[in-house]
Amino acid sequence: MPILRKSDLTPVTGSTYPVPFNARSGYTAWPFSDQGGLTQFGAFVETLHPGAWSSQSHWHEAEDEFLYMLAGEVVLIEDAGEVILRPGDAACWPRGTPNGHHLINRSDQPATYVVAGTRAPEDECHYPDIDLHYSRKDGESGFFHKDGTPYQGWPKETRR
Repeated sequence: MPILRKSDLTPVTGSTYPVPFNARSGYTAWPFSDQGGLTQFGAFVETLHPGAWSSQSHWHEAEDEFLYMLAGEVVLIEDAGEVILRPGDAACWPRGTPNGHHLINRSDQPATYVVAGTRAPEDECHYPDIDLHYSRKDGESGFFHKDGTPYQGWPKETRR
């Protein structure tokens, strides 16, 4: 049985969003699934620092997402409103459900949670509040404006 310890993983920080959408990022993620060689789903432990956002508000056409709170508290913001999540709380976002969601840590303490999701070979991710769209298709992926033009410098591919 392969054992992975958080202390042995290289954490990932920051955001891959193009400028200016990366400014509110402030989390540290430990990529357990990547280190363990998993390919069908991703599983990370993330710590969201005070004042930071987990992501821009988004939803996926092809990927399920799951979150389970371990420590601290975050505000879950969805299309229908806001709710506080605390240790023991979970949230699920089924694929194809147009419900924009993200987390904000409005507290003065770090918040830690497990997040897991499908790794579909193709996906379209919608960002309803901003001029951003993510597409993964035919082995290429990247961020695009809603009109289909790629963000400069991200990605390197320019399909569409």
